[in-house]
Amino acid sequence: MQITNAAWAMLFVLSVLWGGSFFFVEVAVAALPPLVVVWLRVALAALVLFAFCWATGRRMPQGRDAWVALLVMGLLNNVIPFSLITWGQTEIESGLASIINAMTPVSAVLLAHFFTADERLTGARATGVGLGILGVTVLIGWDALSGLGGAVLGQLAVLGATISYGFSSLWGRRFRAMGLDPVVTATGQVTCSSIMLLPVMLVAEPWTLPFPGWEVVASLIALAVLATALAYILFFRILAIAGAGNVMLVTLLIPPSAILLGWALLGERLGAQHFAGFAIIGLGLLFLDGRLLDWMRARRAAP
Repeated sequence: MQITNAAWAMLFVLSVLWGGSFFFVEVAVAALPPLVVVWLRVALAALVLFAFCWATGRRMPQGRDAWVALLVMGLLNNVIPFSLITWGQTEIESGLASIINAMTPVSAVLLAHFFTADERLTGARATGVGLGILGVTVLIGWDALSGLGGAVLGQLAVLGATISYGFSSLWGRRFRAMGLDPVVTATGQVTCSSIMLLPVMLVAEPWTLPFPGWEVVASLIALAVLATALAYILFFRILAIAGAGNVMLVTLLIPPSAILLGWALLGERLGAQHFAGFAIIGLGLLFLDGRLLDWMRARRAAP
């Protein structure tokens, strides 16, 4: 499926929302256990989205089939990958985890190639994804790959999360056929995720915790409203108009967004490796978009 200008714009906004989530998570996990942060993130997002649906007159689906589909989506898109990445990052460095996470488009594109009729793998798409992963590696730094020799289970956990994300993008294609609004789909997904994660959190984490400070509360609200509620509305909208393989390209854009936000908001310095990584990722996106290549072919074919 072709990536439209509107889809590209939403992908960039989504990458900023998810790139910024690293700042909020860093503040929150300094005071709360990781699973508590994850559960609060999806549970608060569910409350926000339910309130938005009520205010705008949207109705949640009534049929059993829709809720079963939303339950599976929550499992594939939240519960499994969030849990695997959270545990994986206790075993490996965050830089290596980011590089492995950038493999998500590979999973999505390959699965879409074999399980869909309208998202076939092409040479240009394969080249674009490969350049994107190379750009992310250059951006984060080759030193991050030094951890590849050890902590195999941690690396496999993060890799398993990318595969789960790939399957979730395929599964999510059905919501357009069901006629579900992206806001309703996002609401149902995070609701099912919060229900599934609640018993896991209660078993794995302490039942009594001191009330966090205002910085942590503000970070949790930002995580829930911006990086989850609004982000998943965009996610399902992009999925509907651009397809399973294309929506997961956001994972190539998250590291640049996080680094640029650090530069803009925290005064972090940009080095030559960052600009090189940005350029390589940009080249990969041009291959993935396809319109520049089509224009070049047309120019060559013109008399």
